[in-house]
Amino acid sequence: MNEITPNESRTGDEAPEEMTRRRFFEKLSIALGGLCAAILGVPLVGFVIAPLFRKGPAEWLALGKVDEFEIGKTVNVTITDPSSLPWAGVTSKSAVWLRRVKEDKFIAFSVHCTHMGCPVRWLADAELFMCPCHGGVFYSDGTVAAGPPPAPLIRQEVRIAHGQVEIKSAPIPITTTL
Repeated sequence: MNEITPNESRTGDEAPEEMTRRRFFEKLSIALGGLCAAILGVPLVGFVIAPLFRKGPAEWLALGKVDEFEIGKTVNVTITDPSSLPWAGVTSKSAVWLRRVKEDKFIAFSVHCTHMGCPVRWLADAELFMCPCHGGVFYSDGTVAAGPPPAPLIRQEVRIAHGQVEIKSAPIPITTTL
């Protein structure tokens, strides 16, 4: 009377299907593949995202004694970027354009063009900064005279401390507009 024929399905007290060896290894392979992807993926995502949250150190860098710079003259001064990694070597070297305006006043410009970060040159005869890569031209006060740069040269903070001219370090300022 309550017997189930082979064609009828069982609903309530059905025995679970036994897993075949092939099905077991399929699930095991998927699980191990996911584990390997997570092991490789988490550090990779961290590597890509971490620089967005890291701020470089803002240090005062000595450029030289006040007496070493002539009034009205713009000179290129090499600096070592304090935000670079210890093994950066030559790539940690950068520069600034420093001008002594008065006895106790200096102006420092980043050497990097605001277009694509190329190093600009100072042409003393023309009193212009020139970017050799894309034709950017800046006036002596750092404002854009011609070419593709979207903004003036970045000015860096300057101070005189203990007879030394110092600038506050800053990351390389570039944009991506062409």
